[in-house]
This record gives sequence, C-alpha cells and structure tokens, in this order.
Amino acid sequence: FDPRHYLGTHCYSLPKTGPHRLRFLLESVKDLRETLKKKGSTLVVRKGKPEDVVLDLITQLGSVTTVVFHEEVRELL
Repeated sequence: FDPRHYLGTHCYSLPKTGPHRLRFLLESVKDLRETLKKKGSTLVVRKGKPEDVVLDLITQLGSVTTVVFHEEVRELL
C-alpha cells in the first residue's frame, strides 16, 4: 500500500482513496491472500513507497531475477 494514495489530491485536497474504496481494497487483499493460502502460496503485503518496498523485498529474497510492474495511468488536466 503506497501511502501517497491516501493523501489529498492536487486539486481541492480531496482524498484519492475514500473509506469505501479502502474497505474494498482491504477485503480484496484479504480474499486474495486466503485464496493463495488454500493453493499453498502466500501474498506479501507491505506499506510504503513501491520503489523502496520492492528493493527491500529483492534484497531480502536474494534470488530475484525478474521484476514486472505497471505504471498507473494518470489523467492530464
């Protein structure tokens, strides 16, 4: 979870993620973790800037050869 997604927007300082969306995200992550656990896997969940968290995970695991990601599409005003 990137803390920057829970700050106010540039315009009007409205929250990027409101309480209903946050609840949906938390329930979705919980469901995904439970589904993966039933299949013998797990889900790593961290809070922080992705550019920092991913580097920390790579360092901890030590055997990572590939990292795949996507960039969030941003609207131009």
